[in-house]
Amino acid sequence: MDEENFIVCEEGEIYKSNIDYPVNAETYKIIGACMSVHTELGAGFNEIIYKDALEIEFEMRDIHFRREEEFNVFYKGIQLRRKYYADFIALDHVVLEIKAGRDPMESFYKQTINYLKVSKLRIALIVNFGTDKLQYKRVIFNHDKK
Repeated sequence: MDEENFIVCEEGEIYKSNIDYPVNAETYKIIGACMSVHTELGAGFNEIIYKDALEIEFEMRDIHFRREEEFNVFYKGIQLRRKYYADFIALDHVVLEIKAGRDPMESFYKQTINYLKVSKLRIALIVNFGTDKLQYKRVIFNHDKK
């Protein structure tokens, strides 16, 4: 396993791990689709272009997805007016966060952890199309850890 593309998040702590993680095969399918899009388009487009291309690639590969999935956010048990919209939920249980910038991947971790918290899902992929080589990180959040 490529450890540099894998992080585990528990209670806000981020660290590398070489454990076998859930939905390994599924994340490889999603990453493969992202690589295909990046190979075809390259770097330099806005996020929306990569999202549109990913829809086509997911359909061609028969990867089930929902785009702009809406999640409620709560503060002290009260639902906030604003909602979180995941870029994609792929294969019913992977949050896919699309980026198209030159920012380091680490800058997206906290945001992605919060997305996993509100979605109640455990697995996320952060994919950055904004560099010459596609960047991606797998994020696992353990909701049960106390």
